[in-house]
Amino acid sequence: MKLVEGVAAVDDVDQFVERVGEVGGEHDCAVQVLDAGLVAGRGHLRSAVAHANRSFERGENVADDRAVEILLYAAGRRQIRQALAMGVSEGETPAVAVVDDGRLRPGERVDVSPHERRAAAALRNLFTPDETLGDADLERIATFFDVSPPEQAATDAPLSALVRERVALLDVEK
Repeated sequence: MKLVEGVAAVDDVDQFVERVGEVGGEHDCAVQVLDAGLVAGRGHLRSAVAHANRSFERGENVADDRAVEILLYAAGRRQIRQALAMGVSEGETPAVAVVDDGRLRPGERVDVSPHERRAAAALRNLFTPDETLGDADLERIATFFDVSPPEQAATDAPLSALVRERVALLDVEK
């Protein structure tokens, strides 16, 4: 998995998504661009990608496209329409692109592949470079993932761990 951070200036969402899909197709990778403000860290994305890949491997995927399956897991949603709220919208959005060639599984670490490197390089011209992960709005993330204040108070786990739990729980909800 390779991440590309930056600000996406999107005039037309459909055209932007089409171009991102072309980059993925050209480099044999799934590519998904997310609103970085809703990402609870790199571990959140790593978990989403690993679970999406495993769902395809097992034939348990909901979406026909691996990039869409990654979005579903990242958003912690089974419904594509609901998960799309985690994507970029028209205008300028702090974003992160997830590039994956399908090798990552839960609990594993793999090196970035040449395919992932080339796809990431091709995506860079779609973004104004900026570090977008790490400046997340924790209240916005908690609301999006329906993590209540009492739930947060009942544990010492950080919000990022609770979000990764939501990602993992999608396998149970199938």
